[in-house]
Amino acid sequence: MLFGWQQPKAIREQVRMEKYLRLLTTIAATTFATMLSLSPVASLAKELTFGYVPGSMSYPFNVATARGFEAEAKAAGVKTVVLDPKGDVSNQGNDIDDLLARHVDAIGFLPLDSVVATSFVNKIDRANIPVVAVALQVGNPAERSLRDVYPGLSALVAPDDVIEGERAGQLALGLLPKGRVAKIGIIEGAPGYAVVTQRTKGFEDALNAGGAKYKVVSAQPTDWSPEQGEAVCQNMLTAHPDIDLIFSQADDMAIGCSRAIDSLGTKTQLIATGGGSRLGNSAIASGDLDGSVCVKPELLGRLMFKAMYEAATAPSTPHGRFITIDTPIITKANLNSCPAQW
Repeated sequence: MLFGWQQPKAIREQVRMEKYLRLLTTIAATTFATMLSLSPVASLAKELTFGYVPGSMSYPFNVATARGFEAEAKAAGVKTVVLDPKGDVSNQGNDIDDLLARHVDAIGFLPLDSVVATSFVNKIDRANIPVVAVALQVGNPAERSLRDVYPGLSALVAPDDVIEGERAGQLALGLLPKGRVAKIGIIEGAPGYAVVTQRTKGFEDALNAGGAKYKVVSAQPTDWSPEQGEAVCQNMLTAHPDIDLIFSQADDMAIGCSRAIDSLGTKTQLIATGGGSRLGNSAIASGDLDGSVCVKPELLGRLMFKAMYEAATAPSTPHGRFITIDTPIITKANLNSCPAQW
């Protein structure tokens, strides 16, 4: 055997070169591993920015969805931009354009008009940005069922408003007079919202399935506010003082409607859906509202964020997902099952 100094010069040079190459390989591997740990892939969540455009931040329900969205984003290290269109469809479109110009990584919105919202989704989808609608359907409810999610949406996160209406109808069955045709009034939400049609459909489906004898003597739209609920109920009860039951499509209008019932001194029963608000739960506890259907808007906001995050971080996530929540009936007997979120 020859010692290193006894080996031919060519062999000694080859050995030195092999050692040098091994050293370079080790350095390169270490450097790559360090760079990978600092790369955008490793810290993706900290660099994502998501935008959310609710319907109007003047509505406590919408505020609760934003609160849930921002809470989940903070926990995940994702930056957020929340823009308030103040209940105007044109503003909502402009806000979405603003988010597109900012190159956010995902967009969520609460549709003010289900039909107009299709153009928003198409625009966002063409930009290859995940888009999730919350609380309300995208698409014409007369042509598309709620669970038939509009193409282009990563997900629709919403309660099943037909089922909500059915639950309200089931509640009404126990309150309507027997042996005669009951007179019913419906306090609707704002025109353009798909839930107006869906909640009324579910409500009447449940009454029909339960064999109720009834007639809807008045159905009037509002702007979702207690003030409009009071004004519409005042007019409705003035024209039809013998109405047996009023169905309000959200707690807020029911709060106003209860004031109208008290001021006129009628014995009209009052129920709602879209419930679970602080004021609504208090009204149920005091007996001013006979019952409602629990909805958790903060939970909807949290689920919206999760759907956005999945779509933004895993491109293979399926499109057109329908993500929903349970909506149980609430009365004075089980108020604890629906802690108020708005």
